[in-house]
Amino acid sequence: MSTCIIIDDEPLARSIVVEYLMSYPEIKILAECSDGFEGMKAIQQLQPDIVFLDVQMPKINGFELLELIDNPPAIIFTTAFDEYALKAFEANAIDYLLKPFNKERFDKSIQKFKSNLIPKINTEQLQMPVSPTAQNRIVVKVDGKIKIIPTVDIQYIEANGDNVKIMTNEGSFSKNKTMSFFEEQLSANDFVRIHRSYLVNVSLVTRIDAYDKESHLAVLSSGIQLPVSKSGYQRLKELLGM
Repeated sequence: MSTCIIIDDEPLARSIVVEYLMSYPEIKILAECSDGFEGMKAIQQLQPDIVFLDVQMPKINGFELLELIDNPPAIIFTTAFDEYALKAFEANAIDYLLKPFNKERFDKSIQKFKSNLIPKINTEQLQMPVSPTAQNRIVVKVDGKIKIIPTVDIQYIEANGDNVKIMTNEGSFSKNKTMSFFEEQLSANDFVRIHRSYLVNVSLVTRIDAYDKESHLAVLSSGIQLPVSKSGYQRLKELLGM
């Protein structure tokens, strides 16, 4: 017996998956969830073998949900938007069902799951294609709870071993992503890589002070000083119009 959870904000979409699963009594439905918050809790509590997951949902999207799950289960994405397919397969999803899908197409996904050749989800590849929504927030998990951080509240992002430290007006938050991930995801007009270990919110930079022969310090409105490399100095000057 295998177990599954269906996560989709559209009741009709969930009912179609339920209907198609009636042909597979060996797959037990543990829960149906209408948003990413419910879905994350259900995955953590019920530990399903497979999740049928929509991408575009209120509150947090499907990719953001999986970023917050340790050791995600097998995933079959179900969505009406084909632009996310490449990211889904890069993340090693079992399949990507483009709505509206028929029973024959659904059956092929189930056969992939039952083949036991289930790839491990690569959470590093789960970012959404760059969009205004993706650029305006970062989703983190704090003490088991989801926190959405508006990017306007971020002072800087610092490399911290295998994670990054996101420094905000409320304090710092850790996320298991790379600096390169945030360079691609955040607006290049608002955040700039000033050093291999630092991305800074350009609007908070009040001045740039000379520090050494070929290095500088970026001084933020809060008084924080961050190192600026030679290449970072050039990028920062361009954005500041210096």
